Amino acid sequence: MTVGRMSGRQDGGQDRRPERRSVRAGAGGAGPVAPPAPLLPPEVRRALGGEGVHQPNSEPPNPRPEGPRPSERALRLATVAAAATAAAVLTGQPWLLALAVGPACLLVLAGLGGRPDRASATAEVASRRYFEGETVTAVVTVRFDGTVGWIDPGVAPGPGTELVSVDVSGPAVKLGFTAARWGRWSLGVVDLDLYDAGGLMRSTVRVDLGDIEVFPVPADGTLTPIPVRLPDRLGEHTARQSGEGIEVIGVRPHVWGERQRRIHWPSTTRRGSIQINQFAAERTADAVVLLDAFSDVADPVTGASSLDESLRVAAGLVRTYLRSHDRVGIVSVGGKLHWLQPGTGDAYFYRIVQTVLDVRRDLTFHTPDLSRLPPPALPHGALVYAVTPLADNRIMDVLGGLAERGNPIAVVEIPVGDPRISEEDAVERLALRLWRLDREAVRFSLVEKGIPVVPWLGETLDLSLAPLLRSRLSGRVS
Repeated sequence: MTVGRMSGRQDGGQDRRPERRSVRAGAGGAGPVAPPAPLLPPEVRRALGGEGVHQPNSEPPNPRPEGPRPSERALRLATVAAAATAAAVLTGQPWLLALAVGPACLLVLAGLGGRPDRASATAEVASRRYFEGETVTAVVTVRFDGTVGWIDPGVAPGPGTELVSVDVSGPAVKLGFTAARWGRWSLGVVDLDLYDAGGLMRSTVRVDLGDIEVFPVPADGTLTPIPVRLPDRLGEHTARQSGEGIEVIGVRPHVWGERQRRIHWPSTTRRGSIQINQFAAERTADAVVLLDAFSDVADPVTGASSLDESLRVAAGLVRTYLRSHDRVGIVSVGGKLHWLQPGTGDAYFYRIVQTVLDVRRDLTFHTPDLSRLPPPALPHGALVYAVTPLADNRIMDVLGGLAERGNPIAVVEIPVGDPRISEEDAVERLALRLWRLDREAVRFSLVEKGIPVVPWLGETLDLSLAPLLRSRLSGRVS
């Protein structure tokens, strides 16, 4: 295997890659005008093909024809030679044949050189799990027999990634991607054009980079509101029952056999009998995060996705309660049902997030078909956080069913922004006012059922959950 120059070569002509076909994902009207894309390095623009920009909602190009085929250089040389020969024949001027001799000689000499044969490629990705914003590195190694002049890679990134670097070194092509959006994505495909020593023939090898999982960056938070009733398991939350905790909740008369260091001396002196400190029990809490995936609403001003924000808030809630050694589960409603029974441990965070990554699979969504939760997904008395933009009436049916089961519920509302209107149009102003009143009516109906509604302020979960600390959350007593 002989390798010559191995770099993304600029031939000076039109790029040979066809533009990828765009597909539209999701529903709804046109969003806000996107800001101009940053200028990419030349090798990245050439690898992307077409206009040299990222097209997040695109499909990979069709596979190239198998076997060797002429390159752009060979087509240009053949065109010059054919044009000179035709001119000489038509005009009867033999000297015009001299213009065809040079290109013809180059074609013959280049054809005598070696060319790659039996080419194959393999891809290696450092990891298959990343958080949003992290760099994904993939190395594609080419194997072939014969001689290669250079390798020209063409990359079709997946919808949730962006190509940021291309480095060709020997038979290896190192690609750098940025994990731009959470979800389970296809990393993309790579077409490697292997040119012969003269650059006149090329053959293409396609390799699939496989799938990656991109986790959302969890929202920061430290507060963990708890329900009135806690399960009978040792934990870090103070229960209303007496037990072997560290928080003193009262005093009681001494019973023979109790430790003397628990004696409360001020009460003992006042009452004339030995009084013992009474401590509160410490229990763990069960929490279930309900993710509303019935709809994905884009903010008219910022363009932020309500589903993106919902999963970041849900991941923040899960991480906060797991840090307190509580049991946490998750349920996503809307389309295909995803749920995981409450569990604990640091590794359980990744299991929970993996459970709901399929709500967005390469920008496709299932049709919602469920309005009730399965009983195994929701333990009795578990605190339920419903993370929702309150944009679909079906989530109201789900919350009503939870309230009937007696679980304490708290709604974290994801803001969706006011629709854009013309201030000069009285009808649009009236429609906006009615829309706001309808949103207020939805919140009021939830509060009337005993379900507190707190807004997600976009900074930290503590600002949203602080009002829930005024009293413990209670559901319907069964």
